[in-house]
Amino acid sequence: MSTTTQTATPFKDVSSGRAGQSVQTTAVSGGVTGAGQPAANRGRTSIADVVVVKVAGIAAREIPGVYDMGGGLSRTIGAVRDRVPGGRPNVGRGVKVEVGERQTAIDLDLVVEYGVPITDVARDVRENVISAVERITGLDVVEVNVTINDVQLPEDDSETLSTDSRVE
Repeated sequence: MSTTTQTATPFKDVSSGRAGQSVQTTAVSGGVTGAGQPAANRGRTSIADVVVVKVAGIAAREIPGVYDMGGGLSRTIGAVRDRVPGGRPNVGRGVKVEVGERQTAIDLDLVVEYGVPITDVARDVRENVISAVERITGLDVVEVNVTINDVQLPEDDSETLSTDSRVE
């Protein structure tokens, strides 16, 4: 007698996003079909990677001591984008995610303010990001890796202010 076992594969859908970008979505809950099922269980919920990126980016920026996010080049491009009329800040700058069927891993690139304890800021960012992503998306966050790319010095702020005043 032969038995056949079917294994479910993770649901991934890569579809076209804005401006030709691909958007990857991952199933968070595997729904069941049928009129006999409760309404909350009919269908499948998918969360795009960009959703996790934005939630993590916003949560990281909420922590005191985080000056900016991203590497040097992405921050420069972001500063130019922010000056363009109608341009919106990119809350996902400095955030990379890997989203599985029910779990996610997050990598963050941060710039911290001079004088703040870096380990404390990293810990607070990690806790806030995990809390926000798990609460909002329902995904389990298995890890949040924090990389400190730069320290914003007080002299850098005064140079930025003088540059800003010359531009206007």
